[in-house]
Amino acid sequence: MSSICLNSAGGVIALLEEKNPTIKHYALQKLDDIVDQFWTEISEVVGKIEVLYEDEHFADRQLAALISSKVYYHLGAYEDAMNFALGAGDKFDVNVKSEYVDTILSQCLDEYVKLRIKIKDEKEALEIDTRLESVVNRMFLKCFEEQKFKLAAGMSLEARRVDFFVDSIKQSEDTPSMLIYCMKIVLSLIDHREFRNYVLGVLVRIFLEQDVLDYVLICQCYVFLNEHQAVTGILENLMLGSDEDTLIAFQIAFDLYENSSQSFLSKVIESLTVKLPNPDMKTPVKKPVEAATGEAGTDAMEVEDTPVPSPLVVSTSVESNTKRSHFYAILYGNSTIALHQEFLIRNNHTDIQVLKNIKEFVRYSITHNATIISNAVMCYGTTSDVFLRGNLEWLGKAQNWAKFTATSSLGLIHWGHEGEALKVMSTYLPKDSSGSGGGAYAEGGSLYALGLIHANHGHNIIGYLQEQLTAASSEVVQHGGCLGLGLAAMGTARGDIFDLLLQHLHKSEAVIGEAAGIALGLVMLGSANEEAIKVMIEYAKETPHEKILRGLAIGISLIMYATLDDADVLIETLLADKDPLLRRSGIYTIAMDYCGTGNNKAIRKLLHVAVSDVDDHV
Repeated sequence: MSSICLNSAGGVIALLEEKNPTIKHYALQKLDDIVDQFWTEISEVVGKIEVLYEDEHFADRQLAALISSKVYYHLGAYEDAMNFALGAGDKFDVNVKSEYVDTILSQCLDEYVKLRIKIKDEKEALEIDTRLESVVNRMFLKCFEEQKFKLAAGMSLEARRVDFFVDSIKQSEDTPSMLIYCMKIVLSLIDHREFRNYVLGVLVRIFLEQDVLDYVLICQCYVFLNEHQAVTGILENLMLGSDEDTLIAFQIAFDLYENSSQSFLSKVIESLTVKLPNPDMKTPVKKPVEAATGEAGTDAMEVEDTPVPSPLVVSTSVESNTKRSHFYAILYGNSTIALHQEFLIRNNHTDIQVLKNIKEFVRYSITHNATIISNAVMCYGTTSDVFLRGNLEWLGKAQNWAKFTATSSLGLIHWGHEGEALKVMSTYLPKDSSGSGGGAYAEGGSLYALGLIHANHGHNIIGYLQEQLTAASSEVVQHGGCLGLGLAAMGTARGDIFDLLLQHLHKSEAVIGEAAGIALGLVMLGSANEEAIKVMIEYAKETPHEKILRGLAIGISLIMYATLDDADVLIETLLADKDPLLRRSGIYTIAMDYCGTGNNKAIRKLLHVAVSDVDDHV
């Protein structure tokens, strides 16, 4: 017998008026079968179906909830559809393959994630519907049954369910690969710093439970957790181990130089040299001027130049010393910089003719300046100053700040050429405190250039720059000295350098203060130092100089680099300020804080300010 083809759901709907529960049960079953086809008709009586669901004595109330959910799904009311699906209990089968089920599950997960974030991240006192949690738990169990462990890991992180996150790793057949994947998504998906650090701590514990330890990834976790002692312990054991262990230590050293701050790296080196003395470390010969700088000058070189006697019995064989020499060369960044330089020099395909053509056809000072900057960027790190040497007469036309820029451009060209930096810049460097070098603008530019050459790798030049900055009397030289010192000491968070720059900020000179404000941010890069921010904001509100305020606006944002949600309070404070330049600093802070994250919340905030703030500075 062929099946009956229905043209309307009216007859089945009429059965709902019957008082017999058996007939109502039959009607609901039929409606469930045809709801996808006749949902428009059923939607007109959905209120009656809801009444059946609300009747706690009705045996098939869950089936009534399921039908109501499907009707609201077709109507596009997904939140109502989700609520009735939760009321359907086991009648709502998460294992069914359909667009309806996928949509409701997605809605449930989004709602669950939103509530969990409010509870865990924002510390709100909320309770989650047990029915909603039950559906989400069934989703996780379904992922485990189908061995979709990567999907479960991603869902668990978004939902702040560390228990399922751990299960997704441990139940995986390839745990090492799963750990690598989880490490990547933790660093890319989680914007809440406290929760991210907690998950990284969980990952470290799982890493340490493995039969074969992945020290490279373990140390990456420790870098984000800012646990330098743990990294030091691993490196010590590896360097005292086999040749294979030594190679792993070398790789970790490369990663540390590339990914950690100068402050973190200096602490690791300081701790390591206690038990593993650097064979290339020599007793420093202090210059008379450095001694005169007092405590600040001594601190500048104490990590790099002061050898500490080792309390351990460490092998002093030639082979051991060679390994440690290579290791410290990598850790200090010398090897990485040398490799970068070699690559840049070998692959330098700069078309000087383009610059020559620009030089010949333009006569404006701004284009003169732009051409010099273009040459610096094109020849970055190549040590190729052919264009400059071939056009000395044209270069000599640069005056005042253009001369400052021209001189500082040598810093980009000779980036990483640290051993010869002072020799390369000797023509322009200050010869004495009276400024008898190549003029104030050239001298200031040369100090800035030294900072560019030693950017984020300034342990060999910080002392010299501190000395020159302290001795300088010209505003322009102090401007260049502040910028150079900030670049060289980037991310070190050193208090003595911060205090020196703060002294120059408090001189209340616009030219010096602008550079000092930026340099303060560079030194404290990513530290989220509350005291530093407080001092800078207070001075920003007091200073009458717009230049200083602009420099501080940038400096404040640099301090909050990559601090994620830790900067949210500061951002709101800055954006609410009546001064447009401080509101501008709030925008800079959003950019620096969420740099490279693709964070939707940050983008929405930026778009809102773009259309709501009437000041052009913002």
